[in-house]
Amino acid sequence: MKNEIKGSDLTIAVSNFHMSYDEMGEGNIPVIFLHGFPFDKSMWAEQLEFLKSSYRVIAVDIRGFGKSTDEESDFSIDMFAEDLIALMDELYIEKAVVCGLSMGGFILLNAHERFPERFEALVLCDTQCVADTAAVKEKRLNTILDIESDGVQKFNESFVESVFHPESLTKKKGLVKNLSKVVFANSPQIISQGLLALAGRTETCTTLGAVEVPTLIICGREDAVTPLAQSEKMHKSIKGSILKIIDNAGHVSNLEQPHEFNQYLGDFLASLSGLKVEEMIESQKIEK
Repeated sequence: MKNEIKGSDLTIAVSNFHMSYDEMGEGNIPVIFLHGFPFDKSMWAEQLEFLKSSYRVIAVDIRGFGKSTDEESDFSIDMFAEDLIALMDELYIEKAVVCGLSMGGFILLNAHERFPERFEALVLCDTQCVADTAAVKEKRLNTILDIESDGVQKFNESFVESVFHPESLTKKKGLVKNLSKVVFANSPQIISQGLLALAGRTETCTTLGAVEVPTLIICGREDAVTPLAQSEKMHKSIKGSILKIIDNAGHVSNLEQPHEFNQYLGDFLASLSGLKVEEMIESQKIEK
């Protein structure tokens, strides 16, 4: 059965909560987008708009974030990966191209390791396969203690500043402001649970040699959160993978340089579907 409902802020029962998602477009290859921590599905708006004329595109709010409310559960990357597969089941999607940024990439690599048959291709953006070191885990746990005692404002402000290229902070203040609103919309409980999920994740580097589906890796050259060296490491480990580096971008390369990001993503999807990116752009011009 095919899901016929399209639109923004749709809701579907997944596992033991209600997941919020946006769905647009048509096509034989569904493309699912997973946001980073502590963002929401709105970070993929320009990608959905770009691709909707040629693909079925879906952006989800990961459990607890955005409108996928869950203030009760103990989060883990394992749980988020299982939620992804459950969503695909509910939407009657046997296989999909899945694009994950940062935490979304952690979820994608976890899910692919456990459910490889559900993936047509992988898009790994500003992410990494390593687990937290002991020092990073300790830092996350100390951050949670700080949040419990002093609130989330200090963490949120510092985190937002860390994800952008320096030029974005000064020249793209509207973008920074919008992402700040998304980050500050999270409750202290969700921020803390997200940090615990990140700290508790396992490494997936040792599984990359088994990846057999087409894989695109995108990274902002100045990514300070998941540095370019980590993307280069994954590129070397995944046979046949493609690595694209975006200049003048930090950790949120799809937001900072959306046109370049979309070109790389569109070229990659075109190689899977046989559709030329120029045809997609021309189709959008006709719609407008």
